[in-house]
Amino acid sequence: MKTKLTSTLLAAAIAVVLSSCGAPRVGAIYTDVKAPVAASSGGGSRVGVATSTTYLGLIATGDASIATAKRNGGISSVSSVDEEIKSVLGIITTYKTTVRGN
Repeated sequence: MKTKLTSTLLAAAIAVVLSSCGAPRVGAIYTDVKAPVAASSGGGSRVGVATSTTYLGLIATGDASIATAKRNGGISSVSSVDEEIKSVLGIITTYKTTVRGN
């Protein structure tokens, strides 16, 4: 009985760790990551942001696309794109795309 429980818990722990394979840089327990997506040599005075949120990895809402961030910032020419991911225990995970440009 004890061996079966230990095996089950180990399998569950491995499943939790591997479940983040579809979303790189996402920790199984806690995530607060900012990373560049793309950049060019040009600068920009405008900033646009777009977000999406996932609940328990089961329900996802929002639009964190570059196109939406561009539209939200009134940007036609993109100079850089950054992403931010925040999550605690995978209960609520927020993805934020920030676009800079003119």
